[in-house]
Amino acid sequence: MFTVHIEHAVQDFDGWKVVFDRFSDMRTRHRVRRYDVSRPTDDPNYVMIGLDFDSRSDADAFLTSMREVWGAPTAATVLAGAPRVRVTESVELGP
Repeated sequence: MFTVHIEHAVQDFDGWKVVFDRFSDMRTRHRVRRYDVSRPTDDPNYVMIGLDFDSRSDADAFLTSMREVWGAPTAATVLAGAPRVRVTESVELGP
């Protein structure tokens, strides 16, 4: 399994979440198997997202699309700065 990990500060979590939810079709098209949205307990306007894929090519294609989204002028209305992104491959899952 491959996971795209995204972290970034947002202007307002609730506003960001509305925009995130609008991209559910994009996640489906890119074959996201599962995703997790979390935030630190001491910073409600910082988000951490993990999106799971069956293949590296699916993860990379999704990330390419996301870079276009982040580059759009409207992204500045919900994001605060550039996202930090990393693609990982699971090598072992425990119980």
